[in-house]
Amino acid sequence: MNTPTLKTERLILRRFTEKDMEALFLILKDKEVNKFLPWYTLKSLEDTKKFYEKRYASKYEHPQGYAYAICLKENNVPIGYINVSMEENHDFGYGLRKEFWHKGIVTEAGKVVVEQVKKDGLSYITATHDRNNPRSGKVMQKLGMTYRYSYEEQWQPKNFPVIFRMYQLNFYGHTDFVYKKYWDMHSNHFIEKF
Repeated sequence: MNTPTLKTERLILRRFTEKDMEALFLILKDKEVNKFLPWYTLKSLEDTKKFYEKRYASKYEHPQGYAYAICLKENNVPIGYINVSMEENHDFGYGLRKEFWHKGIVTEAGKVVVEQVKKDGLSYITATHDRNNPRSGKVMQKLGMTYRYSYEEQWQPKNFPVIFRMYQLNFYGHTDFVYKKYWDMHSNHFIEKF
């Protein structure tokens, strides 16, 4: 139930291990890849190890979780990641080295992860993206997620205002349920037409 290995036509999705630090560093040090993510680019392998301990190794200790390395089948080396939070929001997030952008990799990985969380009994997932990053919204749509609302947040740790679009995918017939926590937390919230 915690990050079981998944395979697709081109990919292996598996846990990160301590042997993956150089590959993880390549993902996390790139300014473009991390522009819209809630952390600063990492500067060293030492920082990468701390990031791995906090965001991956500690999550693997829980009974259920989804914290995947996206690897190409040909070499099983991480080129990105895909995660689903076990917190109330069941936030779906991803990142990919830019030389692998525009090849459908995150969509391919996302589809099998969505199937796995559904099979394991989650009743919904959410995802948010900066309005200035519409390609991320396209990935969410390809995974069957639908736009629910937008909200403005003073984004941390980078400390500037961002308008996020919140997407959601419900399983098991709960079609009307909308996760409203972000709406309730932020006074500037609205539904966009686009």
